Amino acid sequence: MNARYHININGIVQGVGFRPFVYRLAQEEGVSGWVNNGAQGVQIEVEGPQTNLNRFLARIAQEKPTLAQIDTVQHEVIPCVDSSGFRIQASSAGEKAQTLISPDMAVCTDCLKDMRDPQNRRFQYPFTNCTNCGPRFTIIQGLPYDRPSTTMGQFEMCAACRREYEDPNDRRFHAQPIACPACGPHIWLEIKGQRIGERQAALFEAAQLIRNGNILALRGLGGFHLAVDPFNEKAIACLRRRKHRLEKPFALMIKDLQAAEAFVDLDAHSKTLLCDSRRPIVLMPRRAESKLAQGLAPGQSRLGLMLPYTPLHYLLMDQGFDALVMTSGNLSDEPIAASNEEARERLAALADGLLLHNRDIHMRCDDSVFLSTERGPLPIRRARGYVPQPICLSEPVPLPLFACGGQYKAAHALARGNQVFLSQHLGDLEHLETLDFFQESKKHLQQTLEIEPEVLICDMHPDYLSSKWARSQPMPRIEVQHHHAHLAALHAEHQLKDPILCLTLDGSGYGPDRTIWGGELLYGNPLEYKRLAWLEPVPMPGAAQAIYHPARMACAYLRALLGPDWLTAVRFTSMNEMQLQTLDQMMQSGLNSPLTSSCGRLFDAVAALIGLHESVTFEGQAAMALEALASGMENQGRYPEQEGLGPLRWHPLIEAVLEKRANGVSGRKISADFHADLAQLWCSACIQVRQQTQCNQVGLSGGVFQNSLFSRLLIRELLQNHFEIYWHQKVPPNDGGLALGQIAVASSLLRNGRVPCVSQYPVA
Repeated sequence: MNARYHININGIVQGVGFRPFVYRLAQEEGVSGWVNNGAQGVQIEVEGPQTNLNRFLARIAQEKPTLAQIDTVQHEVIPCVDSSGFRIQASSAGEKAQTLISPDMAVCTDCLKDMRDPQNRRFQYPFTNCTNCGPRFTIIQGLPYDRPSTTMGQFEMCAACRREYEDPNDRRFHAQPIACPACGPHIWLEIKGQRIGERQAALFEAAQLIRNGNILALRGLGGFHLAVDPFNEKAIACLRRRKHRLEKPFALMIKDLQAAEAFVDLDAHSKTLLCDSRRPIVLMPRRAESKLAQGLAPGQSRLGLMLPYTPLHYLLMDQGFDALVMTSGNLSDEPIAASNEEARERLAALADGLLLHNRDIHMRCDDSVFLSTERGPLPIRRARGYVPQPICLSEPVPLPLFACGGQYKAAHALARGNQVFLSQHLGDLEHLETLDFFQESKKHLQQTLEIEPEVLICDMHPDYLSSKWARSQPMPRIEVQHHHAHLAALHAEHQLKDPILCLTLDGSGYGPDRTIWGGELLYGNPLEYKRLAWLEPVPMPGAAQAIYHPARMACAYLRALLGPDWLTAVRFTSMNEMQLQTLDQMMQSGLNSPLTSSCGRLFDAVAALIGLHESVTFEGQAAMALEALASGMENQGRYPEQEGLGPLRWHPLIEAVLEKRANGVSGRKISADFHADLAQLWCSACIQVRQQTQCNQVGLSGGVFQNSLFSRLLIRELLQNHFEIYWHQKVPPNDGGLALGQIAVASSLLRNGRVPCVSQYPVA
């Protein structure tokens, strides 16, 4: 007996070769019917013997294409129509979109072979792709995902490409960016507004520019890179000066794993992450003996490396480079440049040549960054290769939501059903250009996913630009405390049910008591939380200025520790007596000196006290240098056991630093001891809180957990005390994951009827 099924498949199932896969499966199982792409996902009607249909259904999940992600498979029995044959129908539109978009993926092995085969018509073609690789998110303009809805719509396929595109047995069947030298995009080089070379000649001239110590702006997948020779100190210094990025590390693109081994210590985790089809930048320990320029990552113990991920990258590396600096094509803190016009306007003063192409980038998207740890990969920046893949919640949101995220390392999010779609990394919302990018990316994500949010969620900080934007919108709004959002992001990511303890350690977040939080031990879930322990607050002289002047934080800790004698007790800074007196008066009066419990600022203070950084050029620089100083050295913590809850005494930590400094102990040992002592302090606090809450589950969230040495020591202490530990694996522990937590908090509050859509909500 024959039967007929209607099947609906949702997930990442468009643009990944799903329809030809279904076509081939139907042929093999001898069933008839059709398959198409729709706004609701992939639709299939299939008819044949019941046994064959059930086997067909089972094989869909078992043998799906490499890039496909199946979230749901629904089927129902419908009347037979005695169909014959199986066909692929044209895409349907008009319904509200529910399907997912595939992120951009690195060029696959098969396409690389085509590009390197002199007999292949795509030999040395920089835009080779198929259904298993290439651009998706950065070129899509709408759903269904078909060529006219992408930036490739302007290129009419030649006869040869059309044959591949229409052949279900070809791996380029309905690969929307399909192209070849005869009909697709091409590259050229511009120097001072003049075209110097086209196609292969452009590559040769671009490589010569780099070899001669110049800076090349290269248009890639989601925007521009700036490329220079990583062995040339002068070229790197020039890039830093022009880009206004004085000390922040640069990333490297390396030819292959063998080349990487000359620069960093590779382990199995790092190799797997580097070779992943999403091709993130991976942070790994730098080899001391490498011949790379010291200016690449001054004061840092790690380097960020990535493998090439577009055919153009491979072709450039094939010009004789084992490694190239590949940093974002922008001035520091601006969005990455994406169009040729932007590059001519914004990068002309930075680069000596522009390697351009005419495949438009509809949505800019920077490189993702991961830290390789013994626990697995830790996301630092979630962007290309990962966006817009959703994070799934354990329960659906009650209505569509939009979360603004934070101010720094910003990323926003849309939510519908049980899916949260985080945007790509946007940067720091301190400039009008980045706020424009915030709104541009929101509009793109909304249009592409066809989600119309009904409630906005933002941080409760009074001065965050994202929060000010939310307050200006004529929509219901919920404001979420910063560290509650950190806790909720971790809780949601792991789909936990019960309340957890959560160490939320970072640089700053606005507290409901109007102080600056950042060293908190919370207990709760997305619905509610309690603040049970925190670092005893100190003034933050100059407020935000103290972030970039660690010496100010050192003064604050000394004053709190030593009292009025602090001005004469310890000399560690180049500030003169008048400047120190001014700081003292600011802290005494509270003028522009909010209290802070920030763990990040404590790291800054210790770095300044041992002579690493009195001032920094980017947030976290002092803490990164402090960690790098202790590289390879791990000690056992000796912090005295904490009694009770509430404010935690940091005083023994600073006293130990001062004593060792006075006794001539090396900065390396002081740093290693401080990391261990701080881990002991927080473990002790967790033990005390466990006794009160009977909760044995501890989460780790906040930017401080990007410090792998501190994280490793703390996890060791917690495991020795039999805690169950959760850390981030899908979203960054820094503020790049806040939007997920904001969604989780707002959803819980709305679902439980605990809050109307107003400006704030009560905190337990």
